[in-house]
Formats: sequence, C-alpha cells, structure tokens
Amino acid sequence: MTQPTAFDRRVFLSLFASVAVAAVAWRLLPADDDTARAATPGFRLSDAEWRKRLAPQAYAVLRQAATEPPFSSPLNSEHRRGLFVCGGCALPLFASTTKFDSGTGWPSFTDHLPHAIGERVDTSLGEERTEVHCARCAGHLGHVFDDGPKPTGLRYCMNGVAMRFVPRA
Repeated sequence: MTQPTAFDRRVFLSLFASVAVAAVAWRLLPADDDTARAATPGFRLSDAEWRKRLAPQAYAVLRQAATEPPFSSPLNSEHRRGLFVCGGCALPLFASTTKFDSGTGWPSFTDHLPHAIGERVDTSLGEERTEVHCARCAGHLGHVFDDGPKPTGLRYCMNGVAMRFVPRA
C-alpha cells in the first residue's frame, strides 16, 4: 500500500477548510436572504430549468417558498408504507412510519430521514419560525414546530406539492 503524498494531504486539508468556511458562512447569512438556502453543489438548476421541471404550484412552493392551501394535498390521506421524497430532486425526506394526522391540513411528520433536510430561521410573517428545505436542491418544504407527538415532540408540517410518495412493498 502506498502512502498518501504531501500534495494529497494538502488537497484534502484545503477542501476540508473550504467546506468548514462555507458552513460557517452559511450560518452567518441573514435569515431572510435566499442565498442562505443554496443548493448542494452538483444539483443547481437555473430558474428556467426549475420552471420546466416543476408544475406551477410545485415551483411556487419549492422555489418561491409559497404555501399550498390546507387540505389540498392528496398526500394528507396517504397511509401506505413508503417514502416521501422531494418533488424537486427525489431525495428521500420522510419515512411513512413518521407520518401522523396533525389536523392542520398539511402532511405532518415527527422526524425526517438522516441528512435529508436543512433548516433556517424564517421571519417572513413577522414571527420567528423554522423553515425546512431539501438538503440536496434547497427546495422549500414547509416548517417545523415543537407541538408534535412523542417521541420527538416535533411536527414537520410539509407542503404536499413539494413532495412525491414512493410506495414500498
């Protein structure tokens, strides 16, 4: 087995430092600045590409942080085994085992899959809320609240139009 060269270590350390700086910068950006939700490198589309890829209502939610009307999503009544995936990039977000009926009119979950989401402070309605977005494409999914059931006590209140359901046997 060959030893890594000094150059390889420098490249690794340089990349590591770049990622660390980017992570710190991400946390320091203002909450209402859209750049705080940058997509993962390698999954960035232009606005025109997003408009081609998504239906108008999905585009409004995922790319412009709109909210679908309550009780309008067919995912509210989805109770099969499977995964809820991002409507923008198909990243698995929530397992059906964490879904519950919150009575709010939006699909709700007690937890997300590992590394599936990002969060940021949202003050768009004059109060502080926690926005949830896709970790891969940065598409707006909804908000998380601390009034959910056990075991987490959280309610991930998601826009159904921002997701698709993939059933499992």
